[in-house]
Amino acid sequence: MDAQIGHEKTLTGLMPSLAKTSLIYGMGMLDMGMAVSYEQLLIDAEFVRMFKRAEQGIEVNEDTLALEVIAAVGPAGNYLGQRHTLKHMRKEISTAKLIDRKSYSLWEKEGKMDIVQRANKEAKRILAEHQSELLEPLILDKINTIIAGA
Repeated sequence: MDAQIGHEKTLTGLMPSLAKTSLIYGMGMLDMGMAVSYEQLLIDAEFVRMFKRAEQGIEVNEDTLALEVIAAVGPAGNYLGQRHTLKHMRKEISTAKLIDRKSYSLWEKEGKMDIVQRANKEAKRILAEHQSELLEPLILDKINTIIAGA
């Protein structure tokens, strides 16, 4: 897993997502689908969360345009101290689990883990801690009936 697969996964996932398809193919797949990786699955899930945010688009109305705020702050001003910025940034900010947005020095200080290493750590955590929910008996019976009939 490297920058190339990240680029390819982004392009092959973002375009269908923006076209409003209901399926993004290839989650976790490597080597033309001949292999599957827990790490890649988690990385792809992070990409899909971002795709879904992009699908929502940008809301444009009188409030979001904030012309009064722009006029008040001016060309050299700072928007970070504005109540309007605080109100809107919470719903616009992109949060990520695996993509590291720390400064280089902090990332270096914390061990220089790349996205694959972070995904590996998260996959191991999930495998160690996840508790599966059992299927309801009625559903399990229906599945077993279908399997027996096949």
